[in-house]
Amino acid sequence: MTPFGARLRALREARGVGLAELARALHVSAAYLSALEHGHRGRPSPGLIHQVNEYFGLIWDDAEEMVRLARLSHPRVVVDTSGLSPEATALANRLAQEIGRLPPEALARMQAELDALPPAPPRREAPRRRLR
Repeated sequence: MTPFGARLRALREARGVGLAELARALHVSAAYLSALEHGHRGRPSPGLIHQVNEYFGLIWDDAEEMVRLARLSHPRVVVDTSGLSPEATALANRLAQEIGRLPPEALARMQAELDALPPAPPRREAPRRRLR
């Protein structure tokens, strides 16, 4: 399950909304919503996030939280360690192999360690070419 999927399910359950009912309201299939909740689909589109926020009446911080959770909800992550240390590459590979076995407490400790890092500098995007 992804962070967005978990929050979507919690919202549905808290408000007594069934999967089929929400799917009809959002003009998507119940199968798609189920796959999204269970982490079998990638990130939802910005349009779908907006529809979910509107359906549940989420505004301000709650709506921004849904956007944040969607950004963190790609179930197949690629980690590019090119140019990093051998230790970083080994850790990325080990984590890929073992993440399913880590207990919630270990995941929370790792998340706390990452949260304690200073903010990363903003990434600069490559300039876009203009077609003539």
